Amino acid sequence: MNQKNTIKLITIEQLRPGMYIQDVNCSWMDHPFAANHFMLHDVKRINEIKALGVRQLYIDTAKGIDVEGVGKSEEDIRHDVDVRMAQIAEEIQSTPQRVSLVREFERARVLHSEANRIVRSLIQDVRLGKQVELEQVEPVVENMIDSVFRNQDALLPLARLKDHDNYTFQHSVSVCALLVSFARGLNLERQIIKEVAIGGLLHDVGKAKVPDEILNKPAKLTDAEFGKMKSHVVQSILILQNTPGISQIALDVAGQHHERFDGTGYPNQLKGEQISLYGRMGAIVDVYDAITSDRVYHKGMAPTAALGRLLEWSKYHFDPELVRIYIKCVGIYPTGSLVRLENGRLGVVIEQHEEKMMQPKVRVIYHAENKRYLAPEVIDLSKPGCPDKIIGHEDFDAWKIDPKRWIG
Repeated sequence: MNQKNTIKLITIEQLRPGMYIQDVNCSWMDHPFAANHFMLHDVKRINEIKALGVRQLYIDTAKGIDVEGVGKSEEDIRHDVDVRMAQIAEEIQSTPQRVSLVREFERARVLHSEANRIVRSLIQDVRLGKQVELEQVEPVVENMIDSVFRNQDALLPLARLKDHDNYTFQHSVSVCALLVSFARGLNLERQIIKEVAIGGLLHDVGKAKVPDEILNKPAKLTDAEFGKMKSHVVQSILILQNTPGISQIALDVAGQHHERFDGTGYPNQLKGEQISLYGRMGAIVDVYDAITSDRVYHKGMAPTAALGRLLEWSKYHFDPELVRIYIKCVGIYPTGSLVRLENGRLGVVIEQHEEKMMQPKVRVIYHAENKRYLAPEVIDLSKPGCPDKIIGHEDFDAWKIDPKRWIG
């Protein structure tokens, strides 16, 4: 039997010892387990999962006991998500003016490097007990906003490139850049976008107070360790409250990005509209960037798959309308992602067409059936008469393709 047919979505109330959990169905940041899949041996673990606010999760009936009654298959869930994504892609939106990708790319590369350097320096200063100085942050944030407004397809894919040792710094820069795009898609005023971006760049500053051995532990966190990990939000709030010139908007992003729409988040279990718009935005972007990033103990998923999970999780954890808008901001196939064309070739998305989200510009690099590289060729799938079309997303690792060679 196909493994997909043995994977079912069940409710937390249906969970029983002896079941094999295939997917806890929440971001790896929101649970203390070393992996998303494991055999469930006792009620204690069920209670741990319930305490995380998980409402639904996936089991594999080939590896453990089945659920009573009929559960919805993973295949059916993915199909439903694909249909909803296609509906989002069809929505009409205005096309902003942009400069050419070639012109913006070199500026974005220098800016991305500078932003990472500044965040690294800030975290190191905080570890030494120094105060955050907004004068260090504001110029790079302004430059990031300008870059995204000129052409976001230059900076956003660079934000996907991370290495294990510098994840905390690079994640903060990514969240900042993605929040700028999100805020722009919401038509927020420039000054508000700046404050949201500052909050994104500093949202994890409290991790400077969490030991590295907990941040990078490749095994299940103990209750005490998980509590210490979650304390980074309160630490961020305390640090930023003592930062001269910080705005309430930036504080909301940093202090509420782990709150969840159904009230199961932390540190204050805020629910729905109790979470500010900026906190709800931060939660979406923070999870998206985290689940698409490789860690020592966690393999990142393809961006399109991650957007599908956000859409699925918006049933409980995220503001559904904001998730829909976020998907429109980054694209169904986000820039920098690997896609498969109908003719069996693989390509990297290099530029979006906001009015034709399913037909981006792609750099074709590989033939999946022949398993060989091709001479790179740029194809604009939106051009009239173009015979190619995307039939799905792919994973760089599965094809042993180095994204750094083709992004940046």
